[in-house]
Amino acid sequence: MKTTVIFLVLFLLFPLNSLAQEYTRFSLPEGAKTRLGKGKISDIQYSPDGIHLAVASSIGIWLYDTTTYQAADLIIEHTGWFTCLAFNSDGTVLAAGTDDGPIHLWDVVAGDHKKTLTGHTHVWNIAFSPDGNTLASSIADDTTRLWDVTTGEQKKSLTGHSRILSIAFSPDGDTLATGSADSTVWLWDVMTGERKTTLLTTLFGYTGGVISVTFSSDGNTLTTGTWDDTLRTWDPVTGQPKATLTLPMGVLNSLAFSPDGNLIATGASNWENSNVQIWDSVTGGHKKTLVGHTGSVFTVIFSPDGNTLASASRDNTVRIWDTVTGEHEHTLTGTSAVYSVAFSPDGRTLAIGSYYRGQLWDTITEEYKQHTLTWPASGVPSIAFRPAGDTLATAHSYDRIRLWDTLTGELKHILEGGRWAQINSVAFSPDGNTIVSGGEDGTVQLWDPVTGERRYILTENRWEVESVAFSPDGNTLASAGWEDGVRLWDTETWETKHTLIGPTTIVSSVAFSPEGNLIAATGSPDHTVRLWDAKTWEHKHTLIGHTGWVKSIAFSPDGNLIASGSWDYTVKVWDTNTGKHIHTFAGHTENIYSVAFSPDGETLASAGVDGTVLLWDPTSITELPPVTEPLLVGDVNSDGIVNIQDLAIVGANYGKTGPNAADLNGDGIVDCLDLVKVAGALGSTGAAPLAYPQALSMFTTADVQSWLTEAQNLNLTDLHSRRGIRFLEQLLDALTPKEMALLQNYPNPFNPETWIPYHLADEAEVQITIYDSKGAPVRQLELGHQLAGYYIDRAKAAYWDGRNETGELVTSGVYFYTLTAGNYSATRKMLILK
Repeated sequence: MKTTVIFLVLFLLFPLNSLAQEYTRFSLPEGAKTRLGKGKISDIQYSPDGIHLAVASSIGIWLYDTTTYQAADLIIEHTGWFTCLAFNSDGTVLAAGTDDGPIHLWDVVAGDHKKTLTGHTHVWNIAFSPDGNTLASSIADDTTRLWDVTTGEQKKSLTGHSRILSIAFSPDGDTLATGSADSTVWLWDVMTGERKTTLLTTLFGYTGGVISVTFSSDGNTLTTGTWDDTLRTWDPVTGQPKATLTLPMGVLNSLAFSPDGNLIATGASNWENSNVQIWDSVTGGHKKTLVGHTGSVFTVIFSPDGNTLASASRDNTVRIWDTVTGEHEHTLTGTSAVYSVAFSPDGRTLAIGSYYRGQLWDTITEEYKQHTLTWPASGVPSIAFRPAGDTLATAHSYDRIRLWDTLTGELKHILEGGRWAQINSVAFSPDGNTIVSGGEDGTVQLWDPVTGERRYILTENRWEVESVAFSPDGNTLASAGWEDGVRLWDTETWETKHTLIGPTTIVSSVAFSPEGNLIAATGSPDHTVRLWDAKTWEHKHTLIGHTGWVKSIAFSPDGNLIASGSWDYTVKVWDTNTGKHIHTFAGHTENIYSVAFSPDGETLASAGVDGTVLLWDPTSITELPPVTEPLLVGDVNSDGIVNIQDLAIVGANYGKTGPNAADLNGDGIVDCLDLVKVAGALGSTGAAPLAYPQALSMFTTADVQSWLTEAQNLNLTDLHSRRGIRFLEQLLDALTPKEMALLQNYPNPFNPETWIPYHLADEAEVQITIYDSKGAPVRQLELGHQLAGYYIDRAKAAYWDGRNETGELVTSGVYFYTLTAGNYSATRKMLILK
């Protein structure tokens, strides 16, 4: 009966609509579209019936269904970290401690927030008494508090024992044990709040902090686990030791007993040993080693039935293990501190750089791609795509740049600076032929992305270089850092041509606007963003509003907005023309290290040390600045709108010379530059080519492929041209069917003529054969070699005039037509009525 009640309780807490929701959209802050990553993991707890696993993180408490280990819900009632969790014995109350003090209680039956307990400055440990009426909590100072769960009032304050690492109630609830980093365990009388002094002296002498205190089920034995890999059992009444068991494994960081007391699970805290070990609690014999974590294991916990073990690690994963076989069953992935994000040039991929790995997020399918880029533990301050999109560069905090193949996920090169200095920033030149990096040793280094060889080192900076960026035309390189301001380099001579210095000591990020007319840089300690004219170097605006270090900036693709990510946990958006602050996105719970716009400007990504990437919708901002780019660039037919007809007019006049409305740039010839101008205007609207159904009849794949190839060979780098090339790529894709198809003729029935439409996914020799109802050939239409495309309208579809091979009109009746194109063949039926 009790199990049934608990199941009902948890069912009410985790409703079906929550289970059906995509976890990336759980409990999103206002203005956010998606959250990637689940925050840095701090604690895990099973519900008393084992149906759910609660995972405390830097952004909230994730609840997992243990049948599937899929995320079922995200609880956010706080703006800071959740550090520790505890269920009461019957599962009706869930408690969570936080990094800034409050303890939150949830009524599991109603699914509502119940109480907030205030008084601590940071909560490390919490535990319920066996009857569920009292909650104990401890922090880094010398105070342990006892709370009345019903009223939320503090009952007792136990002072004197500092740096408490573990707490536990005795089975009768009369005694509380606290284990400390100073190698002592104190026992307290829960009723009076007094320390039981009989254990004060006898428990001194440990050589390691007490990470675990556990009472036996009868209350006659207290077991302690310490950093020196030792388990000790004690008589809690007399304070006398009973037995000592040493586990030969290295530095012990976490420990748990199985429910029946026969097994001990341990996790290591040193970098060399990231495994989970299972031991026999009686003999101390080693039973199993569970391999898979790449960071120290800080929590291990058995499920209530003892058949499953969960382990949480600094690699920000929770792994689920079968305790009988030792097999790994599931991995719940969070995200370690995220330092950098970057969109691929086509906007289809978002790269995320965190402490242990890089992940690629598909912006179309909204799923992680199969490739995970793994590296030794290090911060990744910067990520950059090569303009062609084939290579991803990651900068690391130990003097390395890694180059990855974005299609295969394989490591292509490791670029070593040779000075053992952190690489802070990495960027590709617009043509993709050069990588530049800035490091804490003050150097700017230039690399060949194909061979991985270093070409040049710029050493004029006196202090650490925090950020590097190329101008859109590739003629200028900007570097910024500590006390050197923004240094502008001529990329032909690699000499300094100008230095922009504001009244700040540190510049942490520098960026050029997409058109290259503005330079932006962040400043500290005044937490500002400054804008300069890139031609005259005149100071334009100072953007004031952040209350923390501004670590990253990014321009929107049209150059009208600039976003700034700060250590005040917010992303602010500004009007670049006026310098006016127009919006703030808030939702991160720790410092923001990186911001980036998608190429279409419809998504703004921000990466935080809280282990998440939030994707925001900048189009939701109500006070957007006016678009400075003329909207009617490309209006060839002067009808007041730029649409697919304008592109068709340029295409129809392609190659013509002399005065012509389609010659948009006035160079005397209608060519690819004119096409790209119109296509760029279409691309800036965000509409896909198939938003214009008439495009299928206006263009051929051969023409569009020719235009696209020519445009790509021009190496155009300005934003408008990049939009135009992207639109032509989409148009070519839209004009290319994904599969062969023979469609129904029209009209049908007909007399005497009809059209037969079809799709060609590949170029082929095409013929259509018409048969009478008895299967005898009537007419063969030889259509010749045709390119891939849609042959649908009357200008492109196959035409039959209702006559046979001798030119005579056929009689009424049922006929069949067969399309043969390469290896493809299909047949349909049609009807002539006279």
